[in-house]
Amino acid sequence: MKIIFEAPVNQVSFGNVSYNFLKEFYKMSQTDSSFKFSYFPISNPDFGAFDKASSDFKKWIKSLVDNRFKNLSKDAITLKLWHINGAEKRISPRQALFSFYELNQPTETEKALVRLQDATIFSSSYAKNSFAEEGLKVENVPLGFDLDFFKTDKVYLQDKIHFVIMGKFERRKHTDKIIKLWAKKYGNNPKYELSCSIVNPFLDKEILKKLLFGYKALAWNINILPYVSTNSEVNDILNSADIDLSGLSGAEGWGLPAFNATCLGKWSVVLNATSHLDWATKENSILVQPSGLTEAYDGTFFKKGQEFNQGEIYEFNEEEALSAIEKAVTLAENKTINSAGIQLGQTFTYEKTVASTCNILKTL
Repeated sequence: MKIIFEAPVNQVSFGNVSYNFLKEFYKMSQTDSSFKFSYFPISNPDFGAFDKASSDFKKWIKSLVDNRFKNLSKDAITLKLWHINGAEKRISPRQALFSFYELNQPTETEKALVRLQDATIFSSSYAKNSFAEEGLKVENVPLGFDLDFFKTDKVYLQDKIHFVIMGKFERRKHTDKIIKLWAKKYGNNPKYELSCSIVNPFLDKEILKKLLFGYKALAWNINILPYVSTNSEVNDILNSADIDLSGLSGAEGWGLPAFNATCLGKWSVVLNATSHLDWATKENSILVQPSGLTEAYDGTFFKKGQEFNQGEIYEFNEEEALSAIEKAVTLAENKTINSAGIQLGQTFTYEKTVASTCNILKTL
């Protein structure tokens, strides 16, 4: 089998998924002599976040990048891990797109670009259904647990219930709503602490700085974490948590922070909608039922009337969310082990993700 992998490697979610795909392709290249693989990076590869990557793996990537044109073949299938916006370009005659989609109203442009592919694979069944309902043939392959994350057994914050919210600061993710809701219930109470690892490289730095300073002013026990650049630092933040609140996001392509926290045995409060439906259950998470839909438009990342990213996100009722958070607090106080969450990381693996993706490529 010949695969050309076109994808970014960087510090955001796309880069993390690409990195895990590359790790699995590296394993395949070591064990299967018939497997032919080329890598075309989207922008310059940045492995700074992946401090656990072996030197042999990084040498393999460098060799692939240096020799990418020499290894081109018409017979190869391109696997492009990218946004729908930008999927019109291809390297080889056959191309499969692996992408992420959070909303519920595919535009004519998005549908045209999906039709253009020989196969389109979405990470969530919610995204697949959004396009399938429009008559398009699409696939769904779930993501896996990143093994760069592991239980450290360190002691972080003794005698406190520690909450964490991680990911991009965005209206779609209800970041502002979640922090203010937490502050109303637990602000200035020494038994609790909320650590916010929230950034957004696409937002004006001064605007974001002012917003974050405002949260600190809400309550002294809201901790605004500095930007972390490596997976080891992210792993420490995940391990320090008793409860994750990132899963209250209103629309996700997978929801990596909440998923990873749950796989590490943390209790995640999760909105039972979009991609969360694929992995969050009443056994491994504290589920909050959505209260309705609202337009996704924020004037920055989602603008009404554009050719991409149109539709709605899910909302939640604050009282129901607080009730779920209180349930999570009780579980954390009782030191109840989230064994179903730990099992989740064994059920969803990148080995399975890549194997399922390759099975689709073989049909093209």
